[in-house]
Amino acid sequence: MLIRLAVPTPLRRSFDYRYKGTAPAVGSRVVVPFGRQKLTAVVLSHPDSSQVPSSKLKYIDKVIDSEPLLPSVLFKLIRFAADYYQHPIGEVFANCLPTLLNKGEPAKLEPEWQWSLTPSGEDAIPKIRSNAVKQKQLFQLCLEHNGVLTEQVLGLHDFIPSYLKTFEEKGWLVRSEQKPSQVVYEPEAGYDTENVTLTSEQEDAVDSIRPHFGSFKGFLLDGVTGSGKTEVYLQLIREALSRQQQVLMLVPEIGLTPQTVKRLERRFNVPIAMLHSGLTDKQRLNIWLKARAGQISIVIGTRSALFTPLAKPGLIIVDEEHDLSYKQQEGFRYSARDLAIVRAQYEQTPIVLGSATPSMESLHNVEQGKLSLLRLTKRAGEAKPPHIKVLDVRQRHLNQGLSQPLIDNMRKHLAQNQQCMIFLNRRGFAPTLICHECGWIADCQRCDRHMTYHQRFKRLHCHHCDKQVFMPKRCPECQSPQLNPVGLGTERLEEALKEIFPDKSVARIDRDSTRRKDSMQNFVEAIKNNEIDILIGTQMLAKGHHFPKLSLVGVVDTDGCLFSADFRATERTAQLLTQVAGRAGRSKGIKGEVVIQSHHPDHPLLVNLFTQDYQTLSRNILAERQEAQLPPYTAMAIFRAEANTLEMPMTFLNDVKQQLKHTGLSVYGPYPAPMPKRAGKMRAQLMVQHAQRKRLQQALSPITPTLEQLPSSRKVRWSLDIDPQEVF
Repeated sequence: MLIRLAVPTPLRRSFDYRYKGTAPAVGSRVVVPFGRQKLTAVVLSHPDSSQVPSSKLKYIDKVIDSEPLLPSVLFKLIRFAADYYQHPIGEVFANCLPTLLNKGEPAKLEPEWQWSLTPSGEDAIPKIRSNAVKQKQLFQLCLEHNGVLTEQVLGLHDFIPSYLKTFEEKGWLVRSEQKPSQVVYEPEAGYDTENVTLTSEQEDAVDSIRPHFGSFKGFLLDGVTGSGKTEVYLQLIREALSRQQQVLMLVPEIGLTPQTVKRLERRFNVPIAMLHSGLTDKQRLNIWLKARAGQISIVIGTRSALFTPLAKPGLIIVDEEHDLSYKQQEGFRYSARDLAIVRAQYEQTPIVLGSATPSMESLHNVEQGKLSLLRLTKRAGEAKPPHIKVLDVRQRHLNQGLSQPLIDNMRKHLAQNQQCMIFLNRRGFAPTLICHECGWIADCQRCDRHMTYHQRFKRLHCHHCDKQVFMPKRCPECQSPQLNPVGLGTERLEEALKEIFPDKSVARIDRDSTRRKDSMQNFVEAIKNNEIDILIGTQMLAKGHHFPKLSLVGVVDTDGCLFSADFRATERTAQLLTQVAGRAGRSKGIKGEVVIQSHHPDHPLLVNLFTQDYQTLSRNILAERQEAQLPPYTAMAIFRAEANTLEMPMTFLNDVKQQLKHTGLSVYGPYPAPMPKRAGKMRAQLMVQHAQRKRLQQALSPITPTLEQLPSSRKVRWSLDIDPQEVF
């Protein structure tokens, strides 16, 4: 019997094997010999014939699953994704499955435990020492969950079961095996419904979506920052849960997840799971299996959570749909937002894409009738939009990037016991190091970029290839000790603000300061508890956070965003500035103010963004794109290649260009990448376009697998990016 398999290899094709006995189910896993390895593969079909001679066909070693591992809809979605993004199907399946399933682990739920509060535990609560923080937190968590802690609840709040050993030994908690619950929804009795009164716009949005439960319909929820999009999500989630259905919610950053989970927990008495990169393989597998079995009601997570199986799917939500992090930039380059729409179609569920700054793709889909537009134009809770001012800093003295008017403004807001946020799109102490004597600059030898100086670790770090070296004591060129940091980074800004405001608490929130587990959550709690006066943030803080006492936002380095060769630069900058501005004055009675420093205050983007609004600006951007025949009005793909010398990728891409000669596609290049050298490799790219997405796919589909046969392909590492989000 012939079995066609998706084997996890970089080859763009399936593989045929033989099997003696009952055919393994389509969608189940098998173990096969592949070269000298044993690999876990997924059954695609049972073909009648094979192009490979039967004498050369190998036998399957072992069948792992007696039934399909994936629901048929998810199996279909993964196959669609492999075809659409023209990526090796075996690698796509491996990307979409939990690591342990790829290693051949059984898809079987392990028994889980729960801990119940005993009478002696209740008596112990008032006697806990004030400095026993963990004990107090665990007791508080226990009380919030009706005296019962499950492994799921512990995981959501970053506790591990071993923390409870002392509680068991003292007789405060008793452990028992948790029976898997098939009940997806229980009424909210005893749960805080937060006495919510919807605005008329929120009500209209919910009423527009509610009739479409049980069928596919796509919605774009375009709500200004602070307009209460999350409340609309919560109302829709309640509707899905009341129908005994599950909800999948995608968020761009894991930093946003804990606060969303808290709101969900407060509102709904249901099992909730959070999927993110910080989970162990075992935790990830357990969540995957429980969701598949219908034992989890709400799955919330970043990009890869899209591939979580659901027993009773009812609703998909993509929050901050415009965010670049929904597009995978390496390996299997898929868009979680775009595939979420396809999944909703297959599952026959409504999908809601939410954003204060919708992507041009989603707005174009509204134009075409593929999505229905719902608008929230007013801030919730009587909060007023912030006052925005573009400050001309030409010829002004700057103290580590801060102008005197901005510093004076900060003093005014801080004197009113309010918080300030200074936004800088750059982490590190300073962008680079320069020699005062000879002008030597600390460049990365493996990339065409400067290295960033991090003062705390006294290191130079390339943020492109991750190379790190200790700061030299002397200039490598002239041996001068006069090495000075140049430019502005978050660490340097933090130092400056601590000097200017010595009596205020200053916190820097960037990728470096939030590496440790829980650090982002701790920062958010500290801000909400008014323990921090001044925040210094990068893009991480521009997304979705709600800080009630934050009244002033200062943007210190806008100019770097205004000039770029990427046709999406205007859109990205408009989104970023609108989102950053949206952090200010989100509560009733707090007057928000935004100060944007620029050496180019008359730049059309700054003038248009703040004299009009994002809607008007986006209409102008779409008109420009249509005239220039750029996405979303055309379909685009980019072939990228890299090798030790530039000649090899250029040769390969010229060969690709020859293959595309009579396809009707517009072909541009090949040319060196805008950053020609990265991680020691020379890079080049070839861009292809067509007015119709279907024609682009039809042209590329037969050609892409044949490129592996080109002699020049063996000398390079190459990839194909469909619907690229970063062109340069």
